[in-house]
Order: sequence, then C-alpha cells, then structure tokens
Amino acid sequence: MNALIYTLGVVAFIVGVAVSIGLHEFGHMYPAKKFGIKVTQFFVGFGNTVWSTKRGETEYGFKSIPLGGYVKLVGMLPPAKDADPHEVRKTNTGMFTQLISDARTAEYEHVSDEDLDRMFYRKPWWQKLIVMAGGPTVNILIAIFLFMIVFMGFGALTPSTTVQSVSDCAISDAQAGRTCNADDPITPARKAGLAPGDQFTSFNGTEVTSWEGLTKLIRANGSREASIGFERDGQAREVNVATSVLARADVNDPTKTVDVGFLGVTPTQTYVRQGPVYVASVMGDYVKGTAEAIVHLPQRMVGVTKAAFGAERDSNGPISVVGASRVAGEIVTVDDPTWPERIQRVLVLLAGLNLFLALFNFIPLLPLDGGHIAGALYEAVRRAFAKLRGRPDPGYVDVARMLPVAYAVGGLLMLMSVILIYVDIVNPVSIT
Repeated sequence: MNALIYTLGVVAFIVGVAVSIGLHEFGHMYPAKKFGIKVTQFFVGFGNTVWSTKRGETEYGFKSIPLGGYVKLVGMLPPAKDADPHEVRKTNTGMFTQLISDARTAEYEHVSDEDLDRMFYRKPWWQKLIVMAGGPTVNILIAIFLFMIVFMGFGALTPSTTVQSVSDCAISDAQAGRTCNADDPITPARKAGLAPGDQFTSFNGTEVTSWEGLTKLIRANGSREASIGFERDGQAREVNVATSVLARADVNDPTKTVDVGFLGVTPTQTYVRQGPVYVASVMGDYVKGTAEAIVHLPQRMVGVTKAAFGAERDSNGPISVVGASRVAGEIVTVDDPTWPERIQRVLVLLAGLNLFLALFNFIPLLPLDGGHIAGALYEAVRRAFAKLRGRPDPGYVDVARMLPVAYAVGGLLMLMSVILIYVDIVNPVSIT
C-alpha cells in the first residue's frame, strides 16, 4: 500500500510541475499575443516532440524531457545596427561575433515582411517588461494560491491548550533527546499529576485561551508556586505546583538560551484555518529563505559535487526535480499521515517550487527572464536620458550582444542540473 501511495505522491508532484511550467509559459504568451507579438511555439519540456498541434500560427505541444518549457516569441533579437534583417553579414571574425551573427540569422529565417511590426524587439519597453515578467509573476500567483488552499482551506498545525504528553524529567534544550536518569529532577507537571488530554483553562487566575499565552505565563513564573486550572473528562480541576527554572531557547533569539519557568508538558497539535495575514507571513518567510538559498547556491553546489563522490549529502542543500519527486513520494508516506495531510504536504512542496522558479527567473542574467527584464528597463532609462538631454533616440537595446553571457550561464545551469540529477540518483536526500 505504501508503494502505491509513494507512487501517487511522485506522479502528483510531476503533474504539478508540468502544470506550473505550462502556466509560467502561458504568463509569457498571453500578454505577448495581446500586444501583437508573433508567437510560433508553446512547448512544455525539451528534447524530442512527443505530441503537438497547431492552432492558428502557434504550435502547442509536449517534449520528452519535462525539465522546463519555452515560448517562441519572434524577434527577440534585433538586427545588427544599420542592417536589414533580411540581409545577414556573409563573414564574421571572432567566435563570439559569429555566434551572435548565427543567432540573428536563425531569428529572422522565417520572418516575412508582414511580420516586421510584430517583432518583440520593436515593442515599447513596458510591453517587453510585462511579457518577460509574466512568467515568474504567474509562479508567484500559483504559490500564493497553493498556500491559501493549504492554510486557509485545510489549516495550519497549531498548538492547542490540550496536553499531548507529560515529560518525566526536566532536561534543558542542550540535553534534549537523551533519556531520563535517576539524578534528573521530576517535572512540575508530573508532580502535579497532569496527564494527556487535560485542557488548561487558567494559570494563576489568568484565563488561558492559547498555548502561546500559557507558555508566556509559565516562562515568566520562574520557580514560584502556581495555581493551574484545567479540565479533565469534562470536569473542572485545579492544582498548585511550583514551576522549576530551566535553560530554554530565547523566544526572540533562538540562538540564545535564557533561564525561564518550566512546567513539562507538550501541547496537542490541531489544524486551525488561518487568514490572509498568516498566508502573507508564511510567504514572507518562504521568500526570505528562498532568496538566501539562491544566494548561497554556488557554495552549496560544491557540497553537492562532493556528495557525487561519496561525501555526506546535506539534507538542506539543493535538489533537482528528480530529488524533489522522491521527496514528494516520501512526505506522503512518512508518519502515516491522513489523506488531507498528504495533499497539504504535496501542495506546500509545489508552492515552494513555484516560489523558487519565480525568484530564480528574476535574476538579471540571460537567458533567464530577468536578463530580458533588465534589458527592457535599461532601454527605458537610456531613452529617457536621451530625451531629457535633447539627444536622438538611441533605439532598441541589442540583447544579442549579451549572448556570450547567455551561453555561459545556460551552460553552467545545464551542468548544475546534470550534477544535481546524478547526485539525486546515487546519493539522494531522504527525509525518513
């Protein structure tokens, strides 16, 4: 049964990735068509064509390697300065010059005279900006939508005021994980006779309505005696016990420890539906974490490369789609979750993936979307400065000059993908 559920988790994740890629490319194609740009291809995947169909002037389809997608916008590269797009230079000197010339030739190979006004490069800078930002923006919207389903629909695990377990001995955070021994002091909760299922109602006369509020009261109590009100089997009860003092993580700075009051109970976690503010907070945390992951990606790839030769794999390091698919299979089987929990876990994984795709694509380097966005913004600034200074319009930004950078970045991304996929096969990350 677990094998079937594992497979369903993998398949659900792969389908979600394919849909996310398709919607990303749709985010480029839709505004492009609205602005009159000629779109000849819309494909999910790379490699050989598995299936395609043509609707109007656009061919839609799927390719054999589901690791991305693309939309063919005609006229992404402008012709060389003072050159007719139909007349390509016959000879070029230098490898990079030749690469740029060949790219321009391929760009205009199937362009007819009636298509010239529909070229991408001829559109206003703000239209280029909308078209290129459309893809990653859609990924952000997908992430928001999925997080809303998870936290506003299913709910977030929230500690309640009901006791799940009672600790036998008082152990500081630094000693967490070890078993109790005869020298360890008994927890105040055990002395008071508290048991799983007890629901706190008051602490020193203050009404208890949340676990967070109870925690603050306990931590502030130090080693003083406390009157604890609770319900057991529907009956109200009250006990008096002195809380102990223990070194625990600081609420404001988890890297530090402080001596605070300690009772010795663990709360029962329940799913509570959240509001938009909570979703926004989660999104903010994910954006911060994702941005930090992208910044440290080159450094972490060193560790991944070492893992390819037998070194220990960092469980918090980068993974490929292959590795993420394995994680999807594991998260729907580990701890024997309920079906709603399985759905939640896959949706959170897909939401995180879409957020990563969005932020990564905003990096201002070709061939990423951010490279074209940077080109459009540079064109706007350059033309604005020329107009303010009374100089002639400098014209369109020639992104073809950045093709050597695009090839280098593209090659590096391809190498990273190969390494990640290989390591995810021979030395995979596991959450079990």
